[in-house]
Amino acid sequence: MEIENAVNTAKKELANRFDFKGSKAEIVLEKNEIKLSAEDNFKVTSLHEIVINKLAKRQISLKSVESKDPDISPLGHARQVIKIKQGLEQPVAKEITGFIRETKLKVTTQIQGDAIRVTGKSRDDLQGVITAVRGHEFPASLSFVNFRD
Repeated sequence: MEIENAVNTAKKELANRFDFKGSKAEIVLEKNEIKLSAEDNFKVTSLHEIVINKLAKRQISLKSVESKDPDISPLGHARQVIKIKQGLEQPVAKEITGFIRETKLKVTTQIQGDAIRVTGKSRDDLQGVITAVRGHEFPASLSFVNFRD
């Protein structure tokens, strides 16, 4: 939802910017991709900066944003794709579970699809895992969900 809001504000800024008046520049959101297109490489770079700034203002972690290199056609038209990563990839999930095991807390970890489930008897151990994971730097943005049966 926040990504959609960021893209909509970026579109509004694009419509009001003087340097984009009369040009065929557009920002399109498709599921997990933001597609940018403009007349030349400079304008695509400007569009990229606009979108990244709007995402940052919405507190979307830039670790979950992957920018591809701009594609430039022989006629000069340029396109760029910004991918939004959701969930954890397998190598990152293994790295996080290994880190949690190294903390020697009495918890068990399971990789379930694109998430990691940590279970334990003591609430203090679970909170210790959360503080340890927040204190360590991982290549993905992490969020924590409290799950009760």
